[in-house]
Amino acid sequence: MVHGTIRLRDGRTLGYAEYGAPDGLPVVYAHGGLSCRLDIAAGASIAQQNGIRLISVDRPGIGLSDPKPGRTVADWADDIAELRDQLGIDTFAAMGWSMGGQYALSLGYALPACVTRVAVIAGGLPLTEPGRFAKMPPVDRAYIHLSQRVPWLARQCLGVMGFTARHAPNLFTRLAAGDLPPADGAVVRAEKSPSFAEVSAEALRRTAGHVEDYLAAMLPWGFAPEDLTVPVHVWGGADDKFLDPSWPAELARRIPGATLTTRPGGHFMAHLHWQEIFDTVRGRA
Repeated sequence: MVHGTIRLRDGRTLGYAEYGAPDGLPVVYAHGGLSCRLDIAAGASIAQQNGIRLISVDRPGIGLSDPKPGRTVADWADDIAELRDQLGIDTFAAMGWSMGGQYALSLGYALPACVTRVAVIAGGLPLTEPGRFAKMPPVDRAYIHLSQRVPWLARQCLGVMGFTARHAPNLFTRLAAGDLPPADGAVVRAEKSPSFAEVSAEALRRTAGHVEDYLAAMLPWGFAPEDLTVPVHVWGGADDKFLDPSWPAELARRIPGATLTTRPGGHFMAHLHWQEIFDTVRGRA
């Protein structure tokens, strides 16, 4: 793994980590909510075996990246276009997990000449659509409400989580695994180097970006699923109790030409199916 930063034209720093094969097929990865560039590390060895260069980017205000208050999902494409130019990348695939799904889609929408395909893993639908917010997981609904109404309290609560992850990692992992559905709790307990606590500690080292993430989730994406023109593959876990089980199928139905794959596993299903996911990213399936 290699950590890096670039300076954007507006003066902000954008941070990222690279995994897998340095000379492989570039895949820009958007991490999940309350996470950071480290959450793709579990797939690094399989990416290496498959000749994939994973470039996992911290969203603004998270990890190594400077904040951008008021950002939207669509704004992400501008940052990645600059990253692409500075890294000297021609074309790339995009991949996003959970809340990162819409950010991966934004790259396919805004940069269709550069993006070869998009993989969305356990991703959601626009929360601006009627009835969507009510189907969000309770923890996300709570933090969205806090971020909208008392952002300072949201930052403090997230700060306590980060403190626990840094200073009591075993306790943090036990609590997190216990709060998750069984399929996901098992994945969290099994994660090593970095552990779930280590990923969370880095993710929650700075909390303002996660508040901005939640605020952005309640704004229009800047495009609709129906607007995508690049190949998109949507992945869902058959045992996902965290995400509304109908969402992956609906997302795939709404994106022109998209394909849907459902596999055993929960919200963290990718950890059980990296090889098949990377096959799709490479265009083998």
